[in-house]
Amino acid sequence: MEGKKRLVVLGGGESGVGTAILAKQKGYEVFVSDKGPIKPKYKRVLLNHEIDWEDETHTEEKILNASVVMKSPGIPDKVVLVQKIRAMHIPIVSEIEFAAQYANATIVGITGSNGKTTTTMLTYHLLKDGGLHVGMAGNIGDSFAQMVAEQNYEDYVLEISSFQLDDIETFKPHIAVITNITPDHLDRYNYQFEKYIEAKFRITKNQTQEDFLIYDADDEVITEWLEKNKVKAKLLPFSITKKVEEGAYLEDNTIITNIDNSIFTMSTDTLKLEGKHNVKNAMAASTVAQLLKIRKQTIRESFETFQGVEHRLEKVLKIQNVQYINDSKATNVNSTFYALDSVSTQMVWIVGGVDKGNDYTSLLPLVREKIKAIICLGIDNSKIIDVFGAVTDELVEAGSMIEAVREAYRMAEPGDTVMLSPACASFDLFENYEDRGRQFKEAVRKL
Repeated sequence: MEGKKRLVVLGGGESGVGTAILAKQKGYEVFVSDKGPIKPKYKRVLLNHEIDWEDETHTEEKILNASVVMKSPGIPDKVVLVQKIRAMHIPIVSEIEFAAQYANATIVGITGSNGKTTTTMLTYHLLKDGGLHVGMAGNIGDSFAQMVAEQNYEDYVLEISSFQLDDIETFKPHIAVITNITPDHLDRYNYQFEKYIEAKFRITKNQTQEDFLIYDADDEVITEWLEKNKVKAKLLPFSITKKVEEGAYLEDNTIITNIDNSIFTMSTDTLKLEGKHNVKNAMAASTVAQLLKIRKQTIRESFETFQGVEHRLEKVLKIQNVQYINDSKATNVNSTFYALDSVSTQMVWIVGGVDKGNDYTSLLPLVREKIKAIICLGIDNSKIIDVFGAVTDELVEAGSMIEAVREAYRMAEPGDTVMLSPACASFDLFENYEDRGRQFKEAVRKL
């Protein structure tokens, strides 16, 4: 790849601009092209680095002469321009792939349908507290490529989505984590769950016997795939239902991790995070920390100071003894299942958005047991109404977050919980899930 000097970046967001900066530093001629508008903050960065760019158009003659193309993860393969690039046999890489070749560092790569952000932030917290010179990037926060260009960390913890894994060829994390695999983004994978599973397992495809794959041994999708496919990396499972020889398991509310006959134990009471899924996230993170030789006492102390992730089961306020929880990051059914399962009170549930091929039926037992009212917050709520209309006392539609929160305030009684856990993407009414979560918190504070 060293001799290929013209890099075209499709998409002028965080990953695209970061890749452009790194490529320029490495001697590439760089051109950034975005079919939509590039945000002013990114335009300023491109101008400061004297990088050529365009937005609200794709000029094909400036793109199809590339030696290599970096495609932002949000752009699907079915886009005509992407198909033209592939037809001309121009290599398409992801930001993760491009940046990793220049990062002389230990990489921890974390993927999964749910829990990957919490696990990434928790792992980073443990490693940083343990004294490692570590950066956190990928699908979270800053661009990995820009970090490689400007920070030169010795270790990286990367949150990696299936979209980012789609365009890797040589990328190899030393430690890979798969938190779980449940149906998500099926609209991107022709509604074939198998293709989505394959995308997730690309995280381990280039690993060797010197590397590690940490995974949820309670997840049937993962364990079935591993039974049928050979993985070179050393397998380190974690489980809350059974004892494992090497890896992590739960016994009498104690997390026990065994790596190379080094035993680490920690009470689940140490965790500030609630719910079974967070016990699993803690198991994955502590396994990484042990592999990277963080002191056991440091790991325990770090768990006590970890505050959790914004927009993930985030307690906002208690008003008239009603707890308001922001779980805007729940963009799929499985994530919402965890959220509803973690609360013991009766709930008013705010749900809806852009459906990604969701099957809501797994939520029916929880809805029957815990949900007293549903507020649909999306442009098209017909599927949610069809599934839940007959099993809840009250179901209404809201056209804005302010309206949804006011309805919830009207419906909730002392002792209840109001939960925003949409199970859907946010792009119909909001910029992204962060915008949706912030609007929820703002509306709650104005009550």
